[in-house]
Amino acid sequence: MVFKFVIVLAFVAAASAAVVVPAGPVLAKAVELEEYDPHPQYKFGYNVQDGLSGDSKGHVEERDGDVVRGEYTLVDADGLKRTVTYTADPINGFNAVVRREPIAVAAPVVAAAPVVKATPVVAAAPAPVVKAAPVVAAAPAPVLAAPYVAPAAYVRHL
Repeated sequence: MVFKFVIVLAFVAAASAAVVVPAGPVLAKAVELEEYDPHPQYKFGYNVQDGLSGDSKGHVEERDGDVVRGEYTLVDADGLKRTVTYTADPINGFNAVVRREPIAVAAPVVAAAPVVKATPVVAAAPAPVVKAAPVVAAAPAPVLAAPYVAPAAYVRHL
């Protein structure tokens, strides 16, 4: 029994032994340096006012070096306009001020429709009673089934 245990351990050790493969030559790759702007600057903005879908939002932002300032607005699902004004710099980090205010939209003035008197209800004459034709049952369809054939008896030959 001990012999079998030693053989199994020998196989496990042989299977888990690391195969040493000589390393190939290391090829150097040329690294391209990206252009670096020490004082980045940009400004952008957009505004969406879609009367068909009711989508209303906008965003403006500007960057001067490490200082970013911006503001965005949108209409929340509850109908309030949210305005977020933010700044970010390496000293103070990111700071935002959020304001929510109702949208000042004038309700459209709709002229009242003229009052129309309803016409009097007139009872309709009763419809004549028509007797239906008698119901005739269709003949049952014939059942075409294959006849049952019993299997032949099993005979054992000696």
